[in-house]
Amino acid sequence: MLLALIALAFVAAALGAPLVVRCVRRWTGWFTHRRAVAPPTAAYDPGRERRAEQRARQLLRSCVNDVEWAMYRDLGFIRVAGRKARSESRPGAGPSAPAPYAYLVYPLKPIVAYVPGTGRLLSEYCVEFPDLTGGGATRLPPSDDVLAKWMALTSDESRVIGSANMHLVGRQHDCARVRRDLWRLSEWERRGEGTSASLRTRPPA
Repeated sequence: MLLALIALAFVAAALGAPLVVRCVRRWTGWFTHRRAVAPPTAAYDPGRERRAEQRARQLLRSCVNDVEWAMYRDLGFIRVAGRKARSESRPGAGPSAPAPYAYLVYPLKPIVAYVPGTGRLLSEYCVEFPDLTGGGATRLPPSDDVLAKWMALTSDESRVIGSANMHLVGRQHDCARVRRDLWRLSEWERRGEGTSASLRTRPPA
């Protein structure tokens, strides 16, 4: 009986071997074909983001004024006056009063509204400008993000603020750090790098 079972096992193995070989060859051929037709993966370029940021900084510098560029270069953000202060700064608008509010524009972070005369923090506004040039919604380089927010605020402040997600400062920003940035801005202005007194920022109390 045992010999009969062993004989049947050898027969089954002999009959099934060609089927197993065909399956292995078919799977190997399919895998080889997939590797041949698969698009090559682009090699990661560690310098691509750095070069993109360098171009973005050059573009930002060509668009903003000298004081705004120096502010971004030295402090890492740009202050944008509110609409009322900008309208009163036009020629023939009469004496300008202290700006009731202004914005700090950070790269890749929400815009912060505050009161220049007191340093009181008002709100943070989350707006995003994705980079669609590469076919996918990726983040802009930091300086391009600042430029996009600066252009949006100076051209259509109401639309930007009205469509943004508004929160109290502290949702994404560290309040202590923002107040430290306001102190740095006041010191920067005190050294003679700032603008007119109507926008001069006082350190937070």
